[in-house]
Amino acid sequence: MNDIRVFLVDDSAVVRQVLGSVIDSIPGLKVIGSAPDPIFAMKKLEEDWPDVIVLDIEMPRMDGITFLKKLMKEHPIPVVICSTLTLKGAEVTMEAMSAGAVDILTKPTVNLKGFLKESKTLMANAIKGAAQAKMQKVKSLAADSAQRAAIAPAKPLIAMAETTDRVIAIGTSTGGTQALEAVLTQLPKTAPGIVVVQHMPEAFTAAFASRLDGICEVTVKEAKDNDRVMPGIVLIAPGGMHLLLRRSGAQYRVEVKDGPLVTRHKPSVNVLFRSVASAAGKNAIGIIMTGMGDDGAKGLKELHETGALTVGQDEASCVVYGMPKEAFKLGGVDGEVSLSVIPELIATMPSRKVFAKNYQ
Repeated sequence: MNDIRVFLVDDSAVVRQVLGSVIDSIPGLKVIGSAPDPIFAMKKLEEDWPDVIVLDIEMPRMDGITFLKKLMKEHPIPVVICSTLTLKGAEVTMEAMSAGAVDILTKPTVNLKGFLKESKTLMANAIKGAAQAKMQKVKSLAADSAQRAAIAPAKPLIAMAETTDRVIAIGTSTGGTQALEAVLTQLPKTAPGIVVVQHMPEAFTAAFASRLDGICEVTVKEAKDNDRVMPGIVLIAPGGMHLLLRRSGAQYRVEVKDGPLVTRHKPSVNVLFRSVASAAGKNAIGIIMTGMGDDGAKGLKELHETGALTVGQDEASCVVYGMPKEAFKLGGVDGEVSLSVIPELIATMPSRKVFAKNYQ
């Protein structure tokens, strides 16, 4: 196979040099050029388009968001955002993800060289995953996102139910930020309690949850240890921490805990699904969505074996058909459905029998 060709856009010469050397050291990746800002980048890109662009956000002359939107309109191409680990950086990065970026790389304000070298595996996963992204699907989801942001619903002031004996568990990765938005914005405030693992760097999940909360009828928040799972509430695993479901009497609560990488990720979808299998079993629905790799496949099969309904997003609607494909191959899903069908499944929580009759 040919190397994945990467182009860097960052106003820091040090970042371009260090990031470029790390990427070039990863088998299967090759940096073909770089530019200090989007204006210079456009001149070079017109001569030789890469497979993936790694893009900074804050730059002179033209910012990364404006450049990204221009690319999505004129020449859709996989873009990985390279953002600083700051609150402002996280908020702007979420805007970039909704506009069509497919993944995130982080960079600190200090010890850049050491950090980037330690992040080599994450860098490889992000760029290789981006290279597989179906850009027409990304572009379509980005257009829908812009429309939803313009007509965000007012939050109803209602008292949520005290508990629920049903729970939805969702796992996703590359392309998942837009896919989750497409699903969660369609849910009524009476939807069952939902727990989510979206592969995302530390410090970005709070901004992601906040953005979704502003455009959804359901309440979306970054999970905190011992949070209760209740109807109308979506709990998203914090970046850099595992999320587990626990039964507490008639209630479900979540446990947020540190630990080693599982299936090369933290948070790990496998960790979440296995805990849901143990705590909720057939009272849960497990859903695996767009993403690269195999995280979640084994955990979803364990959940399936408890009698729970388990569903994969189909290939046609995935940005990257990796995680659902591996779960399907392992025999862990009852069936696959389009992204557009998933909100209905969550709202109605059908049994396996009803699912087989009406959706397969």
